[in-house]
Amino acid sequence: MMTYDTVIINSHVILPQGMLDKNIIIDEGKIVGFTNDIPACDHKINGNGLISIPGPIDTHVHYGVYSPIDQAAKTESHAAAIGGITTMMRMLRLGNSFKASLPEQLEAASKNHYVDYAIHASIFTPQQINEMPYCIEQGITSFKIYMNLGGDVGHVYMDMPPYSSTLSEATVDVNDKLVEEIVKTAASLGCPVLVHAEDYESCACGIKTAKEKKRDGLPAWSESRSPDFEAKAIKTISKFGRDYGCTIYFVHIGSQKALEQIKIERNLGSKIFVETCPHYLTISYENQKGYLAKVMPPIRTAQDNAAVWNALSNNLIDTIGTDHVANQLKLKLGGTDVWSALAGFPGIGTALPLLLSEGVNKNRITLEQLIRFTSTNAAKIFGMYPRKGTLDKDADADITMIDLKKEQKVSSELFGSFSDYIVYEGMSLKGWPVKTIVRGQIVAEDFQVIGRLGHGKFVKRHIR
Repeated sequence: MMTYDTVIINSHVILPQGMLDKNIIIDEGKIVGFTNDIPACDHKINGNGLISIPGPIDTHVHYGVYSPIDQAAKTESHAAAIGGITTMMRMLRLGNSFKASLPEQLEAASKNHYVDYAIHASIFTPQQINEMPYCIEQGITSFKIYMNLGGDVGHVYMDMPPYSSTLSEATVDVNDKLVEEIVKTAASLGCPVLVHAEDYESCACGIKTAKEKKRDGLPAWSESRSPDFEAKAIKTISKFGRDYGCTIYFVHIGSQKALEQIKIERNLGSKIFVETCPHYLTISYENQKGYLAKVMPPIRTAQDNAAVWNALSNNLIDTIGTDHVANQLKLKLGGTDVWSALAGFPGIGTALPLLLSEGVNKNRITLEQLIRFTSTNAAKIFGMYPRKGTLDKDADADITMIDLKKEQKVSSELFGSFSDYIVYEGMSLKGWPVKTIVRGQIVAEDFQVIGRLGHGKFVKRHIR
């Protein structure tokens, strides 16, 4: 009689087609099947009162920017594990040649993750466009375009070299000509492009005007980067997408105006996927003091929050990523006003609890929708399905077990990230992950990471 590695008993299993009350059999890191029995096994995990979902994939994570990847991988995958995330997708930003810098980044990352990870490569230069096929050979099959970076607002922090402690500042110019060339090349390679859609010229002008008027605070930040500037960029790149037959994936969409423009472009025939983030569902500049929630694109109004929830519940949004930025207060609030504050904040640990508390438990989305937004759709869009994003037979045993009744206050200490703050500090959430399983191994349980550093593996993706 065969002895399996692990059996998860008594949990409610959520599949795309609904709930299944069966035990999950795991062997050699894979899901072997479902059963009403308890077959012979080395480990039994009791899921009584818990729900088992496919491991969430965070489509949008910035780490390796404010601390080098050899350190950032440890702290941020630690936060991911506690937050129930089983695969994190890194937004790699390199200023020079991929052939020169990518190997050392991959090497330094390889031993330092608790959960699995994949990479999107940001493209800033013609040389990097030429090296897109090289990225594909390395298992990176999606590319990021920053339409917000150019002209007077072209300053960016690139990823640090591994084992370094120096910030890597650069100035880039992602103009329409470069954008079109990236889209054309990605289409020819069969790869999607991820797009930060904000028109940089309009943003530069808006910021200049607001500063001249001595405006300050998050409302001024939002006003200076109007949703109209998002819509303008969405229109520009969607046309390129149609011209070349490229799949466009809009990251961090959080305004009603952007959603309306996307609807227009979809109707014109652009192939578009849409990602939002928990902060565009849960916070507005109307309910935030200080500068902690400064982000690009800005958080908007409560009305925009409602519009994003509405789009989500109607399945007009495909994925939820966090746009997690592993930075610290001393840098975040290094200046005296909103203009000098750093954009971006941590959020990888709170994504799933926020969606459970404010989404599932408040009947805004169903559990079936939750797994599509947090896992299945991402795996399909980014070439990881059916290995990830599902609990089907032969899939990786990436399983997050959640307790919909568990209540816990948010604090930055909870997650062990590099960041020493969180915008949700003190917020009480109902619904938390209590066990995070990556390829059959429990990596986190009850807010403690118990997995082995280096268990997390690079998910090499291929173009089908």
